[in-house]
Amino acid sequence: MKGRVAGEISRSLITDITPSMDSDGYEVLKKAMKIYENQAVYIYSFKEGKMLYASGFYDLLGYKDEEMNMLLFVSLTSKKHSKFANELNEKALLFLNDKTENLEKYSFTLELEKIHKNGSNVPMFIRVSVFKASNGVVEQIIGVSEVIDSLRLGDIMQYAAYGPDKTYFEATLNKDLFNYFAISRKEKEALQLASEGFCFKEIADKLNVSNSAIEKRIIPMYKRFNVNSLTHLVGFAYRNNILK
Repeated sequence: MKGRVAGEISRSLITDITPSMDSDGYEVLKKAMKIYENQAVYIYSFKEGKMLYASGFYDLLGYKDEEMNMLLFVSLTSKKHSKFANELNEKALLFLNDKTENLEKYSFTLELEKIHKNGSNVPMFIRVSVFKASNGVVEQIIGVSEVIDSLRLGDIMQYAAYGPDKTYFEATLNKDLFNYFAISRKEKEALQLASEGFCFKEIADKLNVSNSAIEKRIIPMYKRFNVNSLTHLVGFAYRNNILK
């Protein structure tokens, strides 16, 4: 994956090859995985270019585990969320492309809608993590999808990044994805406090960051969401189910 540029990663590394359900490797993964109710899990190998493991997808999305592949899973994202979700995947992989250490400690989460085989929308919380890395290269990722019926998703995507360099990771995503209707964990955290009546200095104190850091989290959202004031931004957030 090293040396690739934006757009090349997804096109060249994601395939429609399904898992080999009768292989020894699948059985090993099956015994190692613990799946909870309303969850589905996949493990995808960039090195082998195929899905290594899939479980729980029939209950969540109506597809048998043996027919699940990475291209199918990506294509099931609802139209209003698909462009951003694909771009987020791409940017995250590009970020990891420049890293060589602690790769297995990186992950990101997002909330989106998938389309069930019967055509219904399924609100999901998804966490994608590096499952295996070797010699500074990501070889496998694991995705855990959970249906959360109480999620009320508007057009705004919500996401967060985690890892040893998570501040830079999330800042990179925020910068690269600025033109999309999306909000990061840190932006939502600051906006929640603003909606409760705290001023920027008070928010900064509560989050143990500088006042300018809070300004950088909140002010850019004015342009992104086409609002003129903090009051309008908070109202927009409530109307689009960002804040509850």
